[in-house]
Amino acid sequence: MKEILDAIQSQSASNSGSAAVTAADFAALPLPESYRAVTVHKDETEMFAGLSTRDKDPRKSLHVDEVPVPELGPGEALVAVMASSVNYNSVWTSIFEPLSTFGFLERYGKLSELTKRHDLPYHIIGSDLAGVVLRTGPGVNAWQPGDEVVAHCLSVELESSDGHNDTMLDPEQRIWGFETNFGGLAELALVKSNQLMPKPAHLSWEEAAAPGLVNSTAYRQLVSRNGAGMKQGDNVLIWGASGGLGSYATQFALAGGANPICVVSSPQKAEICRAMGAEAIIDRNAEDYKFWKDEHTQDPKEWKRFGKRIRELTGGEDIDIVFEHPGRETFGASVYVTRKGGTITTCASTSGYMHEYDNRYLWMSLKRIIGSHFANYREAWEANRLIAKGKIHPTLSKVYSLEDTGQAAYDVHRNLHQGKVGVLCLAPEEGLGVRDPEMRAKHVEAINRFRNI
Repeated sequence: MKEILDAIQSQSASNSGSAAVTAADFAALPLPESYRAVTVHKDETEMFAGLSTRDKDPRKSLHVDEVPVPELGPGEALVAVMASSVNYNSVWTSIFEPLSTFGFLERYGKLSELTKRHDLPYHIIGSDLAGVVLRTGPGVNAWQPGDEVVAHCLSVELESSDGHNDTMLDPEQRIWGFETNFGGLAELALVKSNQLMPKPAHLSWEEAAAPGLVNSTAYRQLVSRNGAGMKQGDNVLIWGASGGLGSYATQFALAGGANPICVVSSPQKAEICRAMGAEAIIDRNAEDYKFWKDEHTQDPKEWKRFGKRIRELTGGEDIDIVFEHPGRETFGASVYVTRKGGTITTCASTSGYMHEYDNRYLWMSLKRIIGSHFANYREAWEANRLIAKGKIHPTLSKVYSLEDTGQAAYDVHRNLHQGKVGVLCLAPEEGLGVRDPEMRAKHVEAINRFRNI
């Protein structure tokens, strides 16, 4: 791995006037027999049996193992991972909820001789990366060794007609590093070439790795015609507006001329939203909203109080779009406060999947609920393009070593983080990989926004 890292570091030096490191140089690098990767183990899937979700500890289930380099197949690329990040699907994998991911790997392994590689007694996790292409398989023409890339997490086969209008509808659509093996929380990663996108030149490795999954998810859910199709002037209710997903939704709303109403849970998180440029902010803890009387009964009076507060912030207007991802805890309120003919877009359900709401407020007011899940390649590319142009910025707050990924996942699980948390894989330290320092200087305050609060 040292030879690979030295070549990548030399590539950095070549941008400052040294001899260029060519694609042939990278292609000639010998691959190691093994590499370090963050894994969960199949024989430990019952280790948290009987514990509540909150008490399940990713630090106990996530391991850093030495694993063999996988075989490279057609249409695939092997990437040296400089940095990655933790998403909520990493937490789900680590606590084996709502079910063990080994079932995903077993089903994928039955698809073909090539996919059998994924059905292993260990699962290499992670759905983000920033790094450098080392090898490409047969049929890959758009990328070559030495290319600096980020990866989105949509893995598709596209043998069915269903996926050719919107690849998210492919029957064999999977999330890389969650429903497939060889994910990004590792020194090397195996991806399909149509997951690759150019690394934004003004960002460090860890900054470039952070937006991938959540930025693309927010783009589809809020901006794309496959989601809410947000327009100028829309009032957009954003739950968890300073978090890993909501922080990008807040930026998209502001950049697109909409009016974000940001829901947060602390004064510190409210300050982050203000730093992004939002003005309408609700601290749900400070205002003591309790949408459930008990485990089984919601409180419509609290929905109404919440709706009244929203109208105070919008000049009497109701919500056009709700950016939903908490799920069970908030969904009844979300449906209620949406205006007649408005839209609730939903993904993730981090507080529970079994949503309950009063259907009278949906059907009689002609509201729509749209399910949204990650993004297709075009949506991910557009979301990454906005990052590269400095229109949307990473929301990285803290960076961990590969060995401390368990702690990183624990912090996300317990909501002890802001924005996104990064993980250094091959990168020996933070701040490396910046290729356009002039552009970076223009945006450095926004890039560091989540680190400075």
